[in-house]
Amino acid sequence: MNEVSTTGPKSLYEKRQPVYPQKIDGHFRRLKWAIMAVTLAIYYVTPWLRWDRGPYAPDQAVLIDLASRRFYFGPIEIWPHEFYYVAGLLIMAGIGLFLVTSAVGRAWCGYACPQTVWTDVFQHIERAVEGDRNAQVRLAAAPWSVEKIGKRSLKYSLFLLVSLATGGAWIFYFADAPTLLRQFIAGEASLVAYSTVAILMATTFVFGGFMREQVCIYMCPWPRIQTAMMDEKSLLVTYKDWRGEPRGKGRRTGELSDLGLGDCIDCNQCVAVCPTGIDIRNGPQIGCITCALCIDACDRVMEKTGRPRGLIDYATLEDCAVEKSGGPPKPLLKSILRPRTIAYALIWSSVGLGMLFALGNRTRLDISAQQQRNPVYVQLSDGGVRNSYTIKLRNMQTRPREMRVDLTNLPGASMWRDGQTRDQASRSIQVVVPPDALAKLPMFVVAPGSGDASEKFGFTVRSTDGEGEMDSTEAIFERPRK
Repeated sequence: MNEVSTTGPKSLYEKRQPVYPQKIDGHFRRLKWAIMAVTLAIYYVTPWLRWDRGPYAPDQAVLIDLASRRFYFGPIEIWPHEFYYVAGLLIMAGIGLFLVTSAVGRAWCGYACPQTVWTDVFQHIERAVEGDRNAQVRLAAAPWSVEKIGKRSLKYSLFLLVSLATGGAWIFYFADAPTLLRQFIAGEASLVAYSTVAILMATTFVFGGFMREQVCIYMCPWPRIQTAMMDEKSLLVTYKDWRGEPRGKGRRTGELSDLGLGDCIDCNQCVAVCPTGIDIRNGPQIGCITCALCIDACDRVMEKTGRPRGLIDYATLEDCAVEKSGGPPKPLLKSILRPRTIAYALIWSSVGLGMLFALGNRTRLDISAQQQRNPVYVQLSDGGVRNSYTIKLRNMQTRPREMRVDLTNLPGASMWRDGQTRDQASRSIQVVVPPDALAKLPMFVVAPGSGDASEKFGFTVRSTDGEGEMDSTEAIFERPRK
């Protein structure tokens, strides 16, 4: 007779097991320190850098000015109609991630991802307050006491300070940093500023302080996307099982070979230092962020036991097969420089060079014309026909500019600005456009009544300040239909 299980269905979700990474030193740990210092310095310091753009533009080096709809990046100023430059940067970022992934796996996740960087900061704070891995485990298992409450309170307070600095630094990219800081402290900043800081502070505190590896394993879609971009030629953090198995727990130099055991002494140091708590010896898995701290830990153990380094190492699956059969490992540079990575690098460089070329050749003025349709035209007593237009002149420099607007391809036509009379009409008009501004000019154009019902012509603008920049736009002149 079949037994019927009385237990409920198995849960689809496993309760989080806390991860307490152990402190480690080595080449890759020092590399993480360097990248963390650089990325944090860029994030926190950039809004305070100055860039002199003259008296008519802000002097903050990097500024996203939503009120004026401008993006300033050093000497570069992006207007709303030039958003394709931002799109180009996003394309470069995507291709850059493809390049890094195809070359060295999830190195972005292990070293430069914001989640990784701030989690690393919080883990170092945790070690400074509660001690290393074993001390943290003991403290977590201990009953609540004055010491435990004090350490936890200090740790969470430092977490909140880092989170506040993170959210605060973000809003400085959208306004003059020194001014906004004074307003923020004095309680005079906008509600949007306080709300943004509060939201970013909360997400940093929760993601970096509590969720940590869960964000990388469950929330982030990037590990799933990376699978499609990796192949047997991609560098991964790999445990060389043919060399390490079977394991000989606690064995020292000379004993492993005598017993027919592999190099792995099952010390679990690779697991203890892993920030996501995985065992790399189980093979490639989604929890591995390729930070390579397990390599540092294993190399140190191999050195102490008198075995060759590299039991856990950066290697491709293809090279692992060759090395397992006794062949020599491929040089690291040769593993990175392969057709796929070179193709990604060429595409990335082409997009970047194309954007630089476009930036270097763009004009700093622009003209557009919109016909006023109410009425479409006015029949004048002398037989002429008048059309109305709104001319938009854009000055993308940080100083006033003199410009000349000319009529083209409309014989016998003349124009005058709103506020002038027809006696002042001509085929050219001089205009001074304020710095970093868009000037709207209501304009009347009169032409002989004889001609096509709809005739194309143009407005051309030229700078008269010696730079000789020009731009043109097409318009339609309407007449009565015969």
